[in-house]
Amino acid sequence: MTPLPTGLELGEGVTIDPLAVISPSVRGTWIRIGANTTVHPFATIKAVGGTGDIVIGQHCQINPQCVLYSGAGIKLGDYVLLAPGVMLVPANHAFARVDIPIAKQGFMPSKGGIVIGDDVWIGAGSIVVDGVTIGQGAIIGAGSVVTKSVPAWEIWAGTPARRISTRKPPENDGTAAENTH
Repeated sequence: MTPLPTGLELGEGVTIDPLAVISPSVRGTWIRIGANTTVHPFATIKAVGGTGDIVIGQHCQINPQCVLYSGAGIKLGDYVLLAPGVMLVPANHAFARVDIPIAKQGFMPSKGGIVIGDDVWIGAGSIVVDGVTIGQGAIIGAGSVVTKSVPAWEIWAGTPARRISTRKPPENDGTAAENTH
């Protein structure tokens, strides 16, 4: 077995398509992918643009053309579904100065990275920006731009994304069936 590059940790049963691109950090940050997660062809996971780690939970699906740049850090819970073309980019270029090119100005201060709870589905072509938390069981409609945190069990869509509906969270009275994902 080929040893993994420094900064990359894979759980048991992880499947990474040979056409996916995973680039560990040269700055000492980590990409950790939980057990039984699948990274599909043409997905890109790169430790660039900051000092945050990328931590992906168990049983997640990172579909084709998804882009995850580490920036200030990304944390995905378990059973997260990223539909094709989702972009998670917790970083912003600085642009205040007009006397030098934007590309030479570095990055703006972090707003805290991106945190996505368990059992979240983010629809195709959506973008999630720095500082956003998406709560457990939430759904983001296809093509959305998420600029604000989304509470658990809510459905958001649009540009910018806004609440369009809610989901009923599971009963927690001890009689509900155990979640069997």
